[in-house]
Amino acid sequence: MPPAQRLLALRLLLSTGILLGLNAPLGKLGREAGISAAGWAFAIAGGGALVLLSVILLRRQAIRFDRQHWRYYLITALLSYVIPNLIIYAAIPHLGAGMTSIYFTLSPIMTLGFAIALGTKRPGALGAAGIVLGCIGALIVVLSKGQVGRPADISWAIGALVIPFSLAAGNVYRTIDWPEGAAPLVLAMGSNAMAAFFLILAAFLFDGQAPFAALAAQPLLVMAQIAIAALMFALFFRLQVAGGPVYLSQIGYVAAATSLIVGTFLLGEAYGIATWGGGLVIVAGVIATTLDRGAKTQPR
Repeated sequence: MPPAQRLLALRLLLSTGILLGLNAPLGKLGREAGISAAGWAFAIAGGGALVLLSVILLRRQAIRFDRQHWRYYLITALLSYVIPNLIIYAAIPHLGAGMTSIYFTLSPIMTLGFAIALGTKRPGALGAAGIVLGCIGALIVVLSKGQVGRPADISWAIGALVIPFSLAAGNVYRTIDWPEGAAPLVLAMGSNAMAAFFLILAAFLFDGQAPFAALAAQPLLVMAQIAIAALMFALFFRLQVAGGPVYLSQIGYVAAATSLIVGTFLLGEAYGIATWGGGLVIVAGVIATTLDRGAKTQPR
């Protein structure tokens, strides 16, 4: 990667990760205000799609709806938005915003695992050690008691592992099936619009009603979340192009650090040493896989 592209990718990584990290604390506030997990996730996807669509129309960019784009919108929506967001916002009341965000840090390791399984990466000793450290860290986090005075439900702690698994699968999919010549902003809009469709169905299915009333009761909170989400989505797809799936997945530990800081200092969450220790072990695994020089791209 040329130096200029590396610097761009780093800036996108930090900014996207920070914006992603703000989602969990805002989601906690939304859940405490009575908004369901499906309703909050719908606000993010639907609001983000509308903001991005406005930008696309102002730029007069073309929006394509051929078979490949429909497939990309559908699969990206399910893997990257619908599945992980439903679990994230359902888990926050049980695990806390900070602990839930720790699961983001497993995304880089799982992304590398998918890349290895598909034959596009071959890890060296350092990369293999990083994967092992990530698994150990995840086990520590799952078995930790979570917030001090509010022990985490073990079933939610285990179930939340679906979050990084789905995010990692989405990271790899978006690269291998990226439509030729497609604009990142258009793909971000289409994927979020598709996600919003599924999430409104989920709101009817799980909540018995659409979430509009609960969302309308918290206009400032919802508008803040939509603005953050729209900017994050725009940067997210640019980062996909600039850095690739494995590099992009490292937004996980930037997001986790942001959520932990906000949760601890602004939302009054307090975590035991085991939770913090498990998070640090995961980060050590991520660093090891990032520095691994033995990972090589295989010819197709």
